[in-house]
Amino acid sequence: MKPLQIFIGFDPRQPVAVQVLAHSIYRRASRPVSITPLVLNQLPITRTGLTQFTYSRYVVPHLCNYQGTALFLDADMLCLGDVYELDEIARPQLRPVCVVKNPKLRFEWPSLMYFNNSYCRALNLETIEQGVPQNFEWADPDNIGELPSEWNHLVGYDAPRPDAKIVHFTQGLPCWKETNNCEYSAQWLEELGACNSTVSWQDLMGQSVHVKPVIERLAKAAA
Repeated sequence: MKPLQIFIGFDPRQPVAVQVLAHSIYRRASRPVSITPLVLNQLPITRTGLTQFTYSRYVVPHLCNYQGTALFLDADMLCLGDVYELDEIARPQLRPVCVVKNPKLRFEWPSLMYFNNSYCRALNLETIEQGVPQNFEWADPDNIGELPSEWNHLVGYDAPRPDAKIVHFTQGLPCWKETNNCEYSAQWLEELGACNSTVSWQDLMGQSVHVKPVIERLAKAAA
């Protein structure tokens, strides 16, 4: 099995979001994943909206050559479940896209999209750059697969719950004082610490062949 392809919207104003989300995904995934940030100047479109990934999210099927499946996630998320569980729910539905259908916040549906890429050829570059790409999946509700609500839990809007699999900090990441006491803030801050952590130099390098020249250099400097 090929690794599950995952694309994360990238906003240069808060790169920490992508780092935390990616770390939370791969340390809980049961099988390999391939994670790609959608950095706008690396993509075949230039269109932006409220964020740089307002439209770049729709490039995912093109980047996959309209083959296989792929998952898109907004950057301001935290994954607390195994993304392969999501894959097992979405893949058999054989829909162009699967989303969490939040009844009150329809504009958040595209914040997490599981694409069946071969059914998404309407998402060509011209449509994404100049048209209304979001219409491709919403035009016919029967073409939209549905994911359980715990896979896109909207902090501050949805009722609090202890079992969220993907947490979406739509009102702001917990790194800011305005939102650092929100639901799941402790888990996000813990993930931030984990993805910036390391053991001591001695614990990591103690048995390495590279230790000797370092010790010699330090001894020389101290002499």
